[in-house]
Amino acid sequence: MFNTVLDVLLLFTVTTPLVGAALSRLRKQNLTGYYTLTGLIIAGIGLYEIYNNFTSNSTPPSNVGIFSAILRTDMLSIFMTTAFIMVGLAVTVYSIKYMAKDTGKPLYYTLLLAMISGMVGTVFAGDLFTLYVFWELMSISSYVLVAFRKETSEPIEAAFKYMMMSVAGSATLLMGIAFLYGMAGTLNFQGLAAAFSQGPSNVWFYVAFVMILVGFGVKAAIVPLHTWLPDAYSAAPTPISAILSGVVTETGVFALVRTFFTAFLSIQVHWFIVVAILSIVTMTLGNLMALLQNDVKRLLAYSSIGNVGYMLVGVAVGTQLGLTGTLMHIFNHALIKSTAFLCLGAIIFRIKSRNLQDMAGIGRKMPVTAAFFAISLFALIGMPPFNGFISELTLFTSSVQANVPWLGIAIVLNSLLSGGYCLRILRSLVQPSVSDSLSKVKEAPLLMLMPIGIMVALIIFFGIYPDPLIRFAQQAASGLLATAGR
Repeated sequence: MFNTVLDVLLLFTVTTPLVGAALSRLRKQNLTGYYTLTGLIIAGIGLYEIYNNFTSNSTPPSNVGIFSAILRTDMLSIFMTTAFIMVGLAVTVYSIKYMAKDTGKPLYYTLLLAMISGMVGTVFAGDLFTLYVFWELMSISSYVLVAFRKETSEPIEAAFKYMMMSVAGSATLLMGIAFLYGMAGTLNFQGLAAAFSQGPSNVWFYVAFVMILVGFGVKAAIVPLHTWLPDAYSAAPTPISAILSGVVTETGVFALVRTFFTAFLSIQVHWFIVVAILSIVTMTLGNLMALLQNDVKRLLAYSSIGNVGYMLVGVAVGTQLGLTGTLMHIFNHALIKSTAFLCLGAIIFRIKSRNLQDMAGIGRKMPVTAAFFAISLFALIGMPPFNGFISELTLFTSSVQANVPWLGIAIVLNSLLSGGYCLRILRSLVQPSVSDSLSKVKEAPLLMLMPIGIMVALIIFFGIYPDPLIRFAQQAASGLLATAGR
């Protein structure tokens, strides 16, 4: 039963990509990308109306949703969905040209929309069971997309490894959810916050915590649960690598944040040290391994692991400023890493190689792509005036204010490490060409450069004028803590 306009808008936004996925199977191959783009634009309009209706509605968020607790609107879900649709639109436009010569494009766009619908449903879920259902929709779609170019063995092997680890994580997650239900009698996030507000009832509460950390930690690529990620990112079509890195991995971080700050907030003093250690290990290993790579897709994949470590700093700190920093970095990393992968994909599209040595001098043949790539790499390092600097500074500040400056120092040191591998790529782009094979290379097609250019403009805009993003992230963090009664 729909009680408000917001209910209708919410259901519309969550299901539009899924309906579009079904319709994509009925369309001609050369038009499926445009139908997908239309579906995402409609979902974006729905999200905008949700935001307007939500911010002007005096009804508390706890009373807004469909079927009581299945889907629920708050500023955190709106914040995350904005990133999903933004990256989804860029990847879809880019894919129209990038995937033009591939067969099975209706399946590709169907799975892409299904994956986005799964992510949107995950963040709008009002209880853990609904979250799990949409989580599986996102996961299953992503397995097939990694293996989409099945003509060679690498995508199949990578997808199989990704699937096996994710299935094990999902089974562990489901068991943890079952334990929580057994203790609380509900899976509603507000109900869990109320049930465990006075602390854990028994040792099974801690068992559930570990299981949920492992279950969501696989998708978030937290070390040592990260081993699937470099293979999957490398083997997937580059637009899929962009969306996996830009938003799918961050959905795992979101799920941890949502669960920790509702069901497990009462033991924050205990899980602080666990998350803090995982944060440092994850960022350090990710950045160190990135330094050793010659395959640029694997390099960017390990860089994503390092950035997950940065996001965990705000989770460990647990303050409103810390969560604001985490959410800002989720959004900024979605922009930065998607842009970097799309730039790399444009280069691969022209030279048919992802090896760093083969790209030597490519910046002289593809100057626009190289310039966009350089901006994304500078932002990845955290260099002002780009957006990565703002979110990393916020995370550093939150750690200092919470009297754990060693977490902030870890971010600074790892930013220096990230500078090492980013400078390797930049050097390769601008150095003189050593290969005759690059003599006939042309700039990337306009249809691929357009979404990259828009993403780069946003990277610069939110670096120079971060106030709108800061306010948006602050509202999302405040809404999450309000749900937990803080």
